[in-house]
Amino acid sequence: MSLIPSFFGAGRRTNVFDPFSLDLWADLPGLKKEEVKVEIEEGNVLQISGERSREKEDKNDTWHRVERSSGRFLRRFRLPENAKVDHVKASMENGVLTVTVPKEDVKKPDVKPIQITG
Repeated sequence: MSLIPSFFGAGRRTNVFDPFSLDLWADLPGLKKEEVKVEIEEGNVLQISGERSREKEDKNDTWHRVERSSGRFLRRFRLPENAKVDHVKASMENGVLTVTVPKEDVKKPDVKPIQITG
């Protein structure tokens, strides 16, 4: 599973990522949307997880071959305090998962100009 953006913090070692952008993409080739879970955990943590299990069978008159593969993945992202966690949306198309987290507008402080005399 590859994720964009791929910036994983300034030297911190953790499995929780503090993203600059609130649009995340995950490349999940071969997975169906039913095999992927997107959840918001306590503490504004977005969790993306899933499991794949594949079986490929080839046979003819002289041989029979079965290949099986499986695996799990889990990624966590700490969302900023102004994230609207009730409005998170996820979509999956052609093996690409897109998660969009809207942010609340941050009120900019009022600036009062001071006239300089002298």
